[in-house]
Amino acid sequence: MIVLHFIKREYETLYIHKFSLSTMPFRKIFKNSAHYWLLSGLNIAYWIYAPNSYTARSGQKLDYMNMAGIVLYIFGELSNLHTHITLSNLRSPGGTERGIPRGYGFNMVTCPNYMFELIAWTGVALVSKSSAVLIFNVVAWAQMHQWAIKKERALRSEFPDKYKKKKYVLIPGPDAVIKAFTG
Repeated sequence: MIVLHFIKREYETLYIHKFSLSTMPFRKIFKNSAHYWLLSGLNIAYWIYAPNSYTARSGQKLDYMNMAGIVLYIFGELSNLHTHITLSNLRSPGGTERGIPRGYGFNMVTCPNYMFELIAWTGVALVSKSSAVLIFNVVAWAQMHQWAIKKERALRSEFPDKYKKKKYVLIPGPDAVIKAFTG
């Protein structure tokens, strides 16, 4: 699941994302790399790939948890891909203009791509039964929450008359979920 997640990210980077800046600031490369290399590459790998880890065990109770985790993972990854395609379609080929994202997930939160990524990683946590994945998820949430707040501010600043402020930037409250499904 983890390998598939990162393969999907590489695919999206090459074929879906349209970046407005050609490079990442040098100082942020180390922070982003540490998150993936240390928290995922070393920490998660150490705790879930060992032969005596919970991930390696089987049982009826664990099998149901595995199925729930796999369903969340697939839903989260496919929904994340869908939102990335929606965001990509806001720009013309080679353009850097921005638009107001609408549709699937965007009616609940500012950044549903982050929300769906957290859902996918929750699926990984259920399958792995590892606190290392939970730590990775909490750190990822903290970073994505900051990015989502900045995105909300940027959309309100860039489209003051057209963009309606969202109550939730990353995780919807019950009212947003109900409204999303009832109109």
